[in-house]
Amino acid sequence: MSNSKNPETIAAANGVAVDTAFGAVTPPIILSSTFAFAGFEQPRAHDYTRAANPTRDMLADTLAKLEGGAGAIVLSSGMAAVDLVLSQLARNDLVVAPHDCYGGTYRLLAARRDRGQFDVAIIDQGNEEALAASLRRCPSLVLIETPSNPLMRVVDIRAIATRAHASGAKVAVDNTFLSPALQLPIALGADFVIHSTTKYLNGHSDVVGGAVIAADKADFESLSNWANITGVTGAPFDSYLTLRGLRTLFPRIRQQQSNAGAIARFLERRPEVKVVHYPGLASHPGHEIARAQQAGFGAMLSFELAGGSEAARRFVEAVEVFTLAESLGGVESLVAHPATMTHVGMSAEARLVAGIGDGLLRLSVGLEAEADLIAGLAMGLAAVADGKKQESRS
Repeated sequence: MSNSKNPETIAAANGVAVDTAFGAVTPPIILSSTFAFAGFEQPRAHDYTRAANPTRDMLADTLAKLEGGAGAIVLSSGMAAVDLVLSQLARNDLVVAPHDCYGGTYRLLAARRDRGQFDVAIIDQGNEEALAASLRRCPSLVLIETPSNPLMRVVDIRAIATRAHASGAKVAVDNTFLSPALQLPIALGADFVIHSTTKYLNGHSDVVGGAVIAADKADFESLSNWANITGVTGAPFDSYLTLRGLRTLFPRIRQQQSNAGAIARFLERRPEVKVVHYPGLASHPGHEIARAQQAGFGAMLSFELAGGSEAARRFVEAVEVFTLAESLGGVESLVAHPATMTHVGMSAEARLVAGIGDGLLRLSVGLEAEADLIAGLAMGLAAVADGKKQESRS
């Protein structure tokens, strides 16, 4: 299937009915770990699954077409995807990363830095002075996460990529929160796109995986070679599940996004809520940038409760429909408390600098009925309000 097809068609139909052995409509799962040579010194296209596998290749081809890249490497997890991009750096190279990035990414950057593998500048990429100062240090890589996890901060990919390239850096964008359905970083100047395929691409919370899509063929070949050397490539069955989930990416995102917008507007009106972080709200500082570079505002949001950790505890113990759990992007709605869950690996000081307070809650909005989702949130907020009343009486 050519790249000229509509992205929705690529997601739904890439690889369909290409099986030449039996004419299978659904691409078959090839679980074999090894493949027979045609003869002495005559390897076929596949010889060992760590290096290449037909099922994984089909997922990689679909992702590369959706993101507009030269090739994709499918990996065992989202963190393996981040680490694969970092693996191209040398000692004394500098990585510029966002101060409010995903806690696992922050932990990985700190661990690699502490082992002397590269240097890291953790900055607010929305701060012009901080960004300019870091670029003057001639970094090798600028890592962007937009919208950020969990504060949904938005930065201008094209503007940062242009300046990063001028300073000699390559640019990697974590596109997990939006997926290629809503944002195309390569078209905006990125060299690499990173995904935790566990999230929206698979969409069913039943597989862990990752991917890196490279804009340049040489970069793709280098990353693919290193993934084979280190053995971090994804399993065939995981790839099958991810491709199966990817078929419904666009309709899932549309409905989840619709639910998220309604929830954000509901929360913005509630007195228990100090602030709502959702780029789809006109009140969001990154709203206009998001409108310009995204095809939609996504289904992730966070909000700050007045009352800190005690208010958060009351909320999660009373909320309905939303399940208290980490991860995101599945068909079911989840609520997480970043300070004690996804970002617990960050120090309290680092969380404070990033703006991740004890009253912050993150929502991954699923496919349930909008009315039920809002009613479930209202139960949690009522518990917060009751707690305030008890405190005032005491």
